[in-house]
Formats: sequence, C-alpha cells, structure tokens
Amino acid sequence: MGTLLMGRRTLDTSRLEERIARAMTGFTVLGVREGDAVALLMRNDIPFVEASVAVGRLGAYAVPLNWHGSAGELRHILLDCKPRVVVVHADLAPLLEAASYLDVAKIYVQTPEEIAAAYAIDAAACRVPDGALEWEAWLGGCSLYTGPARASVPISYTSGTTGTPKGIQPVPVAPEQERLSAARRARTFGIRPGVRSLISGPLYHSMQSANMRTALAALGPHGLMVIEPRFDAERLLALVHEHRITQLMLVPVMFVRLLRLPESVRRKYDVSSIEWVIHSAAPCPFEIKKSMIEWWGPVINEFYGSTETGPVTLVGSEEYLRKPGTVGRVIPGCTVKVLDEDGREVPNGTPGEIAAFNPLHPDFAYRNCPEQRASLDRGGLIASGDIGYFDQDGYLFLCDRKKDMVISGGVNIFPAEIEAALLDLPGVKDCAVFGIPDEEYGEVLAAHIELMPGANVSEANVRSHLRARLGGLKLPRIVRFETALPREDNGKIYKRRISDPYWKAVGRRI
Repeated sequence: MGTLLMGRRTLDTSRLEERIARAMTGFTVLGVREGDAVALLMRNDIPFVEASVAVGRLGAYAVPLNWHGSAGELRHILLDCKPRVVVVHADLAPLLEAASYLDVAKIYVQTPEEIAAAYAIDAAACRVPDGALEWEAWLGGCSLYTGPARASVPISYTSGTTGTPKGIQPVPVAPEQERLSAARRARTFGIRPGVRSLISGPLYHSMQSANMRTALAALGPHGLMVIEPRFDAERLLALVHEHRITQLMLVPVMFVRLLRLPESVRRKYDVSSIEWVIHSAAPCPFEIKKSMIEWWGPVINEFYGSTETGPVTLVGSEEYLRKPGTVGRVIPGCTVKVLDEDGREVPNGTPGEIAAFNPLHPDFAYRNCPEQRASLDRGGLIASGDIGYFDQDGYLFLCDRKKDMVISGGVNIFPAEIEAALLDLPGVKDCAVFGIPDEEYGEVLAAHIELMPGANVSEANVRSHLRARLGGLKLPRIVRFETALPREDNGKIYKRRISDPYWKAVGRRI
C-alpha cells in the first residue's frame, strides 16, 4: 500500500483512509454539513491532508488559510466564509486571537517536532491548551463514517495583494466530469500510478493542494508522498536522492535557491529518478530555467492558468528552449484568446488581455461577490487579468498583469517590461517595479531591486542600463536596493507590501 512520510512519521494509505473516515464522523458531529466551510490554519502536515480530504468527502469546503497573512486579512476571510470549525496548529492559534475570531469550534493540532524544528518554534507554543479539542484524541473518539460520500474541492482565497481577498468556490460537478478533470490534472502535473511525490510548497496554495490530492489518488500499493514543512534546497536534493522521487511541483524562487547551492553540494545527490517537475505561479527568468534543464535534464515543465480556470497551456523543456519565455501552447480541449479592450480577438504578436476556458475545470463563484464573478466573463471565457500575446506558432507569451498597469501622464506602462530589462543587468537577482503617487503625472515608477550576493550595482548603473533600452517615461523615479524582496510562498513578489507605504502617505491607491 502507498505511504505518507513526514520527518520520522509514516502513515500507510489504509490507515490514512481509516483516519479520514473518523474525521468525517467527527466533523458531522460538530455540525458540518454539505456546503459548509471548515477553515484550516495549518502548516504542511499529515493532519492537513486528513482534514482537507475528510471535509471534501462530506461535500463541505475546506478553506486553507495563508498563515503568512495579516490579522486583518485573516479576519476578513473568516468572516466571509463563516467556518463551522477551525482546525489549527497550536503554535498558530494566537493568529485567531489577533484576528478577533474565537467564537467557533476549534480543533488543535499539536505542532509536530518536524515543524517546530523547521520554523524554530518554542516548545511552549506547540502545546495544545488545557481542555481544548486535540486532533489525535478527537479522532480516537470518533467512529468510522458510514454515511454517503460526496465530493468537493477546497475554497481558495485570492492573495489580496491587489485588493480584498475573494473566495473562489468551485461549483460541484458530476462524477464523470471530476474523473476526466482529475485525469487531465494528473497528466499536466506529471503524476502516474505509483508516483513518488515530494511536496515542499505550502499546502494552503491552491495548486500545491491540487497536486497533493492528485498524487494521493495515484499512490496505489507502491507510491510515496513525502511532505516537508518548508522548502530547504539541500534537503530537497537529499530527499530526492534517498527516496527516488519522481515528481515535484516547484516555483521559480525554489529553482534560484537550488542553483545557488555550491557545485560540490549539488554533485552529492543523484536526481536521475525525477521524471517530471511542474511549475507555475510566477515568471521564471530564462537563464534560471535553462540552468535547471541542464542540471536535471528535460524534465522541467510549465503550465499557465489560474485557480479560476485551472491549467490551460503547457510547455516542456525542449519546446521552452526553442521558444524562450513562452508559457506554452493551449492544452487540447481548452480555449485561450487574447482580446482588446472591446473584447475582440487580436492578431498574433499583438498584446491584449488573456481570457480562457477549461471545460474540464469546475465552474466557480466568488463567495459573496457575484458581481465580481460576472465582471470576469468575456463571452464564456474567464478574463485572467494577464496581458500577453500568441506568436505565429501558437505559443503564448505573458507581458504583464493588467491590474499592475501604471498610468503615468495618461500613458499606460506595464512594469513587467521594465522588470525584464532590469533582470538583464548583471548582478540583479530580482526586482519589483510599481507605481507610486505623483502630483504632476498621477503616478510615476519606483523600482526595488534585490542584488546577487557580492554584486556591486549602483543607482547610476541601473539608470544607465535602462536609459539605453527604454523610453524616458519608463525610467523609475525612485530606485532602492533591498537585501530581500517580500514574497508569498508561491514565489510571487508581494508588491503591495512594498508599495503601500508610498500610497498611505497620500491617502489614496490610484
């Protein structure tokens, strides 16, 4: 039978199924019914898997919470989804207090040693409060569930980096559609029967959660799922080597950290077992991806899509090297169009808003925001908010996020163009370009730049480099150097955390 492994803990799939069935009974006793929400304020852990699957089989919605978020964001999500129950790691429970959200059934999970060590958590913070429901004891007191099994997938909340987080609630689908959807997901993620999968990205992220559920269904009698509390570059290599891992879902920032390891460290580990690496969520610089392909072989694959549409394009290593920067061609059966501001399809090579439809992905609603769901409709396609274009061979390229567009003196500027130019400057590791308030132009540009270790790059170097490549209006008014840029665990730079102080000073956002 298949096995889950986390640190020194192992759980075979027959025992996992028993525990999921007990959790289903326990949630039912606590009043969870079809369509209800159960919030998971948890780090990566085996109980996260158990709770998420159990809630879904009741036809209820698991709501994984990003525990990196602010108390205000957490409170908004909890008030919006109104969970019947919150399952929380003991060390994260103070976040519920900070969010002023306490009047709900809570099940505490003792924070395991693996997590405590990974995050340097004090032992006292890991203990379950006296008299509280504790996951293991609670499960042990529950009988096996014998009621009808249903199916739902978690509600994912948008990151909130550009506005109030919205809950993406999938519409239930017929069993045959779910079977077809799961099969396509498995092909896109590179998951085959008997997969040996390593999960080191945060399970609160929708794609990592989908990867986990898909791999779990494919373990069979010999498969393995290794769950890590957090990403560590050398440890990932060691686990691949030790357990002959075949499939991983990574994000570009993980590639960067892997490539930063000394050559002597990289040579210590055999990665030849890897069959498929899938990545998405954030743009990957060409040189980074090329270096990963040279190291790991042609196993690096990328999809483009969103939580709302699921994957709609796919590109493998060899295609990517022929078409640097592409996010691939349209997956058969999906529809992707590039539209102008009037919703008309534009010619190849012309940037426009990307809109897509995946017939095997469940339709969705924004929980409590029907008007915002309607605003995304483009004649049956879902607008992504991304700007991109198709080349003459049908490969899709991304230019920018529409909502990241800066309007300076009436001219539309896409920060991704400036960021791409900055990434060509030797010594620049990463950067964020965004609009800041200006009395004359409305907005001007600011660039925050993270340098490679030991790099010697000055503001004058930056301006000279950009001036040779871009028009004057696209030159940042402000250039600042950072030791590290704030990121979500999915690899995306958290631009709002950098830009908010500029806007708060003038009391507006546009």
